[in-house]
Amino acid sequence: MTFTYEALPMRVVFGSGSLRQLPQEAQRLGLRRLLVLSTPGQRALAEQAAALLGDACAGTFTEARMHVPVEVAEAARAAARATGADGCLAIGGGSTVGLGKAIALDSGLPVICVPTTYAGSEMTPVWGLTEHGRKRTGRDRAVLPRSVVYDPDLTVGLPVDVSVTSGFNAVAHAVEALYAPDASPIVSAMAEEAVRSLGTALPAIAADPLDTDARADALRGAWLCGACLGATTMSLHHKLCHILGGTFDLPHAATHTVLLPYVAALNLPAAPEADQSLRRALATDDVPDHLARTSAALGAPRSLSQLGLTEADLDEVVTQARAQPYANPRPITEPELRSLLRDALNGTLAP
Repeated sequence: MTFTYEALPMRVVFGSGSLRQLPQEAQRLGLRRLLVLSTPGQRALAEQAAALLGDACAGTFTEARMHVPVEVAEAARAAARATGADGCLAIGGGSTVGLGKAIALDSGLPVICVPTTYAGSEMTPVWGLTEHGRKRTGRDRAVLPRSVVYDPDLTVGLPVDVSVTSGFNAVAHAVEALYAPDASPIVSAMAEEAVRSLGTALPAIAADPLDTDARADALRGAWLCGACLGATTMSLHHKLCHILGGTFDLPHAATHTVLLPYVAALNLPAAPEADQSLRRALATDDVPDHLARTSAALGAPRSLSQLGLTEADLDEVVTQARAQPYANPRPITEPELRSLLRDALNGTLAP
């Protein structure tokens, strides 16, 4: 057996009440003027973090948006310069983490992350920016957060529907990591455990949103899913999600949730080891069917049409998807791609 695995330098603080350790994490990194980032909806949480930082807070920027529009990134970069920030604290979900990465990409400022969803992007050097209806992504060690503070208590108030789609978004990272061209036994072990954790935790959260053990399990699973994404190459699933988000502004986590069973149905027959790993993790003989049924049973959207995509949009998605190469366990023809998208649009899982 031969493989290559390059571990990413990452410090993680995990546990109930970990938010209170923010001042120590800033001090450990030598940061004295942090710009606190959030979405408008999490302004109160940003202010709580700012209060904990005290004199180490340079200000707040609470206009983070999904898919990181370039104009928002530029405004946040300007805020960082104006406040003399020597680092950023991103508190929230993938939108806020992505904004922190956009600032780091431009300035090199270190980022501390406090995730409040299960996106997993805080564990990766992957960045994304949306401009003129196109989402560009890339990898750069400069955007990798220096410290990640996981406090399960901050996810207890996350609504069940958001918890479910956020969790399936994370699962998609692990699924693609299992059949990535640069997969390794280390990544595969993390991916299988991550899917097992989320596969158990999400139904428990739906049954009791206040189940703190399930919340912690889901956050741990999301951490592992993000680490898998950070260590491997993205394939068809992520390619399509970036197009659907960047060009059509579809909600990020929900788009991942809807598409995942369809891409899995297309790819897993060409990736038998990944299929077996997912069967063990989910305790099923049919992974795509299990993903579709479970997400629907937990109240997630079942079709891209529910998210706002139309039949007329498919040509543009196909054109963009075929314009640039991407890693995938099997080649995908244009008719297959169009069929997958049409099935996902209508919510009927392909056989």
